[in-house]
Amino acid sequence: MHWQNWSGLESAEPRSVGAPGSPEAVVDAVVAARAARSTVKMVGTGHSFTGIAAPGDVMLRPDRLTGIVGVDRDAMTVTAYAGTPLKVLNAELERLGLSLHNMGDIAEQTLAGAVSTGTHGTGGVAAGLAAQLAGFQLATGTGELLDATPSTNPDVFELGRVGLGALGILTTLTFAVEPLFLLEAREQPMSWDEALATFDAMVEESHHCDMYWFPHTDRMLTKRNTRLDADVSDAEPVARWRGWFDDELLSNSVFGALTAAANRVPGAIPRLNQVSARALSARTYSDVAHRVFTSPRRVVFREMEYAVPRAAGLDALREARLLIERSRWRISFPVEIRVAPADDVPMSTAYGRDSCYLAFHTHHRSDWRTHTAYLAAMEAIMRDHDGRPHWGKLHTRTAGDLAPAYPRFGDFLGLRDRLDPDRLFANDYLRRVLGD
Repeated sequence: MHWQNWSGLESAEPRSVGAPGSPEAVVDAVVAARAARSTVKMVGTGHSFTGIAAPGDVMLRPDRLTGIVGVDRDAMTVTAYAGTPLKVLNAELERLGLSLHNMGDIAEQTLAGAVSTGTHGTGGVAAGLAAQLAGFQLATGTGELLDATPSTNPDVFELGRVGLGALGILTTLTFAVEPLFLLEAREQPMSWDEALATFDAMVEESHHCDMYWFPHTDRMLTKRNTRLDADVSDAEPVARWRGWFDDELLSNSVFGALTAAANRVPGAIPRLNQVSARALSARTYSDVAHRVFTSPRRVVFREMEYAVPRAAGLDALREARLLIERSRWRISFPVEIRVAPADDVPMSTAYGRDSCYLAFHTHHRSDWRTHTAYLAAMEAIMRDHDGRPHWGKLHTRTAGDLAPAYPRFGDFLGLRDRLDPDRLFANDYLRRVLGD
């Protein structure tokens, strides 16, 4: 069977494919792979741009490990199978009157994939999905089905919340949840100067705040989400026609057509960006949290994202803009700016420090030389500001230069040695970022 990720950058030809229907069946697959001295990997939906989930010998599909398996309203936790897509969990939580505290802006990933790569949103008390975990279960490389919580195997829980798929195959995940809540979203175009001058104030005044800068322009789109103390029945969502027009037609169909056309005529990109940025209009609406946090992404792109210390974020952004303006690159996708509070997840990009995330995108069919030169230059700026790359997005870092960026990198490697001594879960990407 041929495996390929969403962006088309990574592919593999596993020798065999399985779809275990229970945690015990996952263990059986691991034990068989160990006996055959082969590798085994559970894939997700392929939304990582890196090869972090690329299978080698044995590929396991998550299709039969989906759905909620437990709700504890006293502890306010929900347990779900690791193959559950985030969008399915969100819908089920809404039905139960519950919600995650925070999430990223797409919901196509499996829970295991999103957590293992450090997927995050912006703002809040916790931005990353891993920081919202109350426990997990995984099949280790020694054939053990291991539960990890703050009180059971606490070292595995602490280090394994962002596990990169290197410690075992996740079978269930338990999240801390909250009563379902409303977010009021305020989207407002601004000039570059106004957005940067007011960014800190917007972050302070909003529960969740992010911005998008359109290269070759002086325009930003700002998005501020504020929690409402109101019943969910009081939601005032975007009108259906407006949602279709803004989110489907403009943000996906028209944007996709324009960026695809721009690949053939790169010189038109600055003008197209000017038109796109000027076409944006302000809007305010409210809805249940996951409908505000997430939106469809139908235009295929490639992405690199770095977390730099919060205090360095806008300086890094200014340097990125200056370099883009001095270059001959033509960049059709906006640069995304988000923030996150520090967390205590050792392999999280926000570990131990408030962070600012800068994400750089290119169309999946853009000129490859421009793509590589652009991302390489942006990565150099991020590294100069002590940046940490998102594990599921493009970067060139290796174990040798990642270790100094994570104070507990050595502890994580030690846990990997213990849980996967035979490297059943290794692949080329993990060898590059963790070593052999």
